[in-house]
Amino acid sequence: MSEIAPVNIDKNLGLRVRKVDLSDIQRPIAGNLKHFRTFFRKAVKSEVFLLDQIVKYLLKTKGKELRPALVFLTARLCGEVNDRTYVAATMIELLHSATLIHDDIVDEADERRGFMSINKIWKNKASVLLGDYLLAKGLLVALDNDEFELLKVLSTAVKRMSEGELRQLKASKLQNMTEDRYFKVISEKTASLISACCECGAISTGSGSEHQDAMREFGQNIGMAFQIRDDLFDFGSDNAGKTTANDIIERKMTLPMIYALDQCGFVERRRYRILYRKHHKSPAEIEQIIKFVHDKGGVTYATAKMHEFAEKALLNLSIFPESDDRFNLDDLLHFVISRKK
Repeated sequence: MSEIAPVNIDKNLGLRVRKVDLSDIQRPIAGNLKHFRTFFRKAVKSEVFLLDQIVKYLLKTKGKELRPALVFLTARLCGEVNDRTYVAATMIELLHSATLIHDDIVDEADERRGFMSINKIWKNKASVLLGDYLLAKGLLVALDNDEFELLKVLSTAVKRMSEGELRQLKASKLQNMTEDRYFKVISEKTASLISACCECGAISTGSGSEHQDAMREFGQNIGMAFQIRDDLFDFGSDNAGKTTANDIIERKMTLPMIYALDQCGFVERRRYRILYRKHHKSPAEIEQIIKFVHDKGGVTYATAKMHEFAEKALLNLSIFPESDDRFNLDDLLHFVISRKK
């Protein structure tokens, strides 16, 4: 078990909040991740020169490997890491990478994780084809290993992710996002894949349905907390880290803003709705929106909701006896809700 850092007790929420670094999470599964990277590189290799060049660039820009880490940590909790676990982690990373590439095309993004986005360098056509290639490779990894159960779980997750993105697109266009719709969207577009990671980790060990159900729910709850944390970055605070304002610029309605608007009378609500919908907002207007959300308690409310989902995730873990592997997942949960980026 990793060393437990000093703990702050939130008396209102009952959640033990502590700072956990990514290195704390990766340390127990460092060997698994190293082997996974080799497995993944072999899975994405192509004999087509252009495709292989883009894939090499993709491998250089990979992020925190949070989803493969979830697969391995879950498998260790439910049993032992084995060949099926590496297949599951590879399938998930292939599908996740494909969705990120397609997202960047839809969002016309110029950067991804501090690097120029693939669509910025190789344009949309090559990027779409790469995303399709990664999706196909994910399917083939499953079929080549006769992993139909894992494929069903992941296919369901990708379907839900697409539905969530379309649901958000419609709500953004109509500017009619409500709290209920927001939770439905993030359940589909973010939490569904994280839930699949945890369920597949349990499935790969041959664990029983009770453990698989608990891990699926754990992943769902940690995924909800993860997305709310992301949405808090836009509004800045000591808890949420540096302000990004990406959602404000793109006019995506997230929980802090939804709650703030719900606290207003008709005139004030209309005023800030018009301001939020505005294209090309000035830095002063963005700051005005951020101040408004803080003044109306939007950041405090969203933080409380994030902690509620984190508490549910802890409850999902409680069916397992205390062990280093359970504490490692506890560490990952605390990383999700305390991360700065």
